[in-house]
Amino acid sequence: MTGSESVTAPATAPRSVGLPRRQLSVWHAVSVCVGMVIGAGIFKTTPLAALNTGSELELLLLWLLGGAVSLIGALCFAELAAAFPDAGGDYYFLRRAFGERLGFLFAWSRFAVIHTGSMALLAFVFGDYVSEIIDLGAYGSTALAAGMIVLLAAVNLAGIRFGIHTQVGLMLIVLAGLISVIVAGIGAALSPGGGAAPPPAVGALPQSQVGVALIFVFLAYGGWSDAATLSAEMRDARRGIQRALLIGLAIVTVLYVLVNWAFLQGLGLSGLARSEAPAADLMLQVFGPTAQLLIVSVVAITSIAVMNAILIAGARTTYAAARDLGGLTRLAHWHETRGTPPASVMALATVALALVALGTYTRGGFSTMVDYLTPVYWFFLALSGTAVIVLRRTAPEVVRPFRVPFYPVLPGVFVLCSLYVLYSSLVYVSLGAVVGIAVLAVGLLLLALRSRWTRRPIQRF
Repeated sequence: MTGSESVTAPATAPRSVGLPRRQLSVWHAVSVCVGMVIGAGIFKTTPLAALNTGSELELLLLWLLGGAVSLIGALCFAELAAAFPDAGGDYYFLRRAFGERLGFLFAWSRFAVIHTGSMALLAFVFGDYVSEIIDLGAYGSTALAAGMIVLLAAVNLAGIRFGIHTQVGLMLIVLAGLISVIVAGIGAALSPGGGAAPPPAVGALPQSQVGVALIFVFLAYGGWSDAATLSAEMRDARRGIQRALLIGLAIVTVLYVLVNWAFLQGLGLSGLARSEAPAADLMLQVFGPTAQLLIVSVVAITSIAVMNAILIAGARTTYAAARDLGGLTRLAHWHETRGTPPASVMALATVALALVALGTYTRGGFSTMVDYLTPVYWFFLALSGTAVIVLRRTAPEVVRPFRVPFYPVLPGVFVLCSLYVLYSSLVYVSLGAVVGIAVLAVGLLLLALRSRWTRRPIQRF
């Protein structure tokens, strides 16, 4: 998910787009791709995927499938980014392919569902893992999640932000955490008992629901849509981004499969499905309390870093939308001294806190936020895949330095996979999904009101 610096401009206005410099090598792009995809989600999605999987082999195959589909999606985004380079990323692709109405709806979904839902989701990851070593009672995870959102909002309101070198360091920390989990899995496999721990006697075994399992698998692979936008900066305009995405997502896929294999070695399928913090449980089992504390620290630091990045990008997207739409003076205010849009920061933090409250009410926490995000997120991803086909027809004159191989088969496969995940998220309807769809519907109402306020037709490119 990329931040938009300028959300709407009249379709008839001339555009002045500074083209990015082609300065990235394949390995530069690989490192960025890996860093954008791997986050704290992998430490929490694995139990929920296992809970909906019938066997260990099926679980590992689903993680391989997730990597393959993510690669196809990344190739689609790479073509769009190379042909239509813009700071708005997928917002601009959708607006160009389907018109300003859909662009506005996507901008709304970023504020009300995608960015804020992602913040609440990561806040629950932070709370659940820290609760493994600090017992704050039944609502300890909620208190930690809400407290971290408030703290990060205060930090951003003060104008304090992490630099790029800090973000790179955090990426190395999370990679070290994943490798330590894999080493623990090897230790569990080589222990005298060997292999996975026997499943607990109490409770039912996981049931195979592939569509539901894929929701959590694909969530962990999120971030490739941002990585694909590097295509406009590759030295090798034709094959550079393809090679970078292949290598980068191959690395991520191998790491994810090995991490799940490690969890299965130490916890077993049923033990993994019931774990609130599988990395902490595995490290405690194999290496003891000190290792557990270290992995909890890794997850906590990663969650904080990604939440902070979302708050920075999301607040600026909200500020830009308010500025361009007009009539939203407070949200469009920029604090010159601190270099932040304070009202937008507070708006995002407030919605994220409300979503933490929703997750607490449903007793689902992290899984409720996944339900909340998924229908909206995959609806727009399906449209982004379709945009490749639409723009090939409506803008054939545009130079495309990179083209999706096997067109239109691969874009079609990605759209069908996206629709399948969207269907799966709606078949097993939960309160979180209902609220997410309702919030998107509010965007349609705002769109109608906006047309009345501005008294002008909303145009296409």
